[in-house]
Amino acid sequence: MADYQTIRVEQADGVVTLTLNKPDKMNAMSPEMVNEMMSAFDALPGMGARALLITGEGRGFSSGADLSGRSLGGGGSRPGDASRRSLQTSFNPLMLALAGLDIPVVTAVNGAAAGIGCTLALSGDLIVAGKSAYFLQAFVNIGLVPDGGATWVLPKAAGIPAAMEAMLLGERIPADRAYELGMVNRCVEDDAVMDEARALAEKLANGPTVAMGQIRRLVRGAQSGSLSDAMNAEAEAQRIAGNSEDFIEGVTAFLGKREAQFKGK
Repeated sequence: MADYQTIRVEQADGVVTLTLNKPDKMNAMSPEMVNEMMSAFDALPGMGARALLITGEGRGFSSGADLSGRSLGGGGSRPGDASRRSLQTSFNPLMLALAGLDIPVVTAVNGAAAGIGCTLALSGDLIVAGKSAYFLQAFVNIGLVPDGGATWVLPKAAGIPAAMEAMLLGERIPADRAYELGMVNRCVEDDAVMDEARALAEKLANGPTVAMGQIRRLVRGAQSGSLSDAMNAEAEAQRIAGNSEDFIEGVTAFLGKREAQFKGK
């Protein structure tokens, strides 16, 4: 396994746990961390990963982008131009890579999930939040706009009115409110977050992950296409799932009145 400096990667029973591991900076996401996460995503197939669990070390999930060393201009440079380059070469590819994974993703949110950290947390297929957790897009407070896919992810998670309130006012969405809005699947005591998230990830990992990968692709693709587009995509996904060993095992187990033993193939 690679020797990472800003993340920790562990594998057990088909579940790969990726922990953002810069607790001294509340897991602020630097270019190095993004590169290591991309490397970890690339390594998932070779690790036999059937589900991915993402969390943060310490008292917060992630405070957002690491702004240390960020220039505010001078010498003819413009900070907005640098921000655009950073998004195009770092955060945007990361979020697209996460969306493109063919295994289910669980996020376990402890404490603050702010900025790109908020977008990352809400990009899980299943999201578990501790009661002290909160989601924050505070860009407007420093004269910027949400990025890294936030204006796509947050309205779909919270609905347009709640998303606009959060982004225009730069205010927190506490975990209990996030649960009420349907942004997260579970809101549990802080000390139960990882146990709940692991249980969900293990349940997913023991399921027909070929079909699950197609489901996550279909659901995300359907958000931007027509009904006809969705049905065409479903037909192709059904072909892929129907040709899998998991499908044969699932039907055989059903007819034999036994529990299926899926392999993710």
